Amino acid sequence: MAAILLTGASGNIGTVLTAYLKKKHDLTLVDIDFSDFPDSLKEGTTIRELDLTNPENVNGLFSGIDYVIHLAGDPSPDAKFYDSLIDLNYKVPHNIFREVVKDNSSVKRVIFASSVHAIGGYPDNVQVKTSDYPRPQDLYGVSKVYMEALASYHAYHSNKEFIGIRIGGFDSDIQSDKVDADGLATHLSKRDMCHLIDCCLNAQLQEPFLLVNGVSNNRFPRMDISQAYFDIGYTPQDDAFKLYADGNYDFTEEEDVEIED
Repeated sequence: MAAILLTGASGNIGTVLTAYLKKKHDLTLVDIDFSDFPDSLKEGTTIRELDLTNPENVNGLFSGIDYVIHLAGDPSPDAKFYDSLIDLNYKVPHNIFREVVKDNSSVKRVIFASSVHAIGGYPDNVQVKTSDYPRPQDLYGVSKVYMEALASYHAYHSNKEFIGIRIGGFDSDIQSDKVDADGLATHLSKRDMCHLIDCCLNAQLQEPFLLVNGVSNNRFPRMDISQAYFDIGYTPQDDAFKLYADGNYDFTEEEDVEIED
């Protein structure tokens, strides 16, 4: 059983990962508000309601923690720099990463949420690799590029590992009449997201920093996932184009995957 701390736990991805990981791991869930969080997911976990923009709230937060999954932040593509991004997408990762890399930190690895918006400025017909230059499509995407650079800096100046996931359209509505080819190409299903997190937790890294693309096994993926396959064993199951054509999309829990300590 691994001790995992999950920030942004009450968000869409955090809720799914909590349900998936809590069955056999020691979870600490962190967010600023859990008032709408299901009681069933609170059971058996440690809940911490904290404002992570305050550095004092991060001090000692990771004591006894093996892995940090950092999801907290403003996920809106329309987010403004001074309204929310500077606090939630710049200060928060700075506070967390700085605490993680302290000499007395027990954390082995940080897995953090980047976004397809970090490369959304490329034309729709271009499949983007993680080795391609970032090309953000909005200021939200810029903030994710900042976090990637910050994580890389800390990874190569400490004894901690960092894996960033450029997450596509998580659990997007691929049955809507308004769905388009780009929406299908960036789709990341719940099942594949859970599998990807398992891969990130289990992987043996060649370098202390790794950036991977997070989309499902879509027929025409917006981002290249071959690196994730070769580096961490990511083998997604769902194809949004096929699911859209079939008109049938049901998430099925895959079997639990043990996290190796």
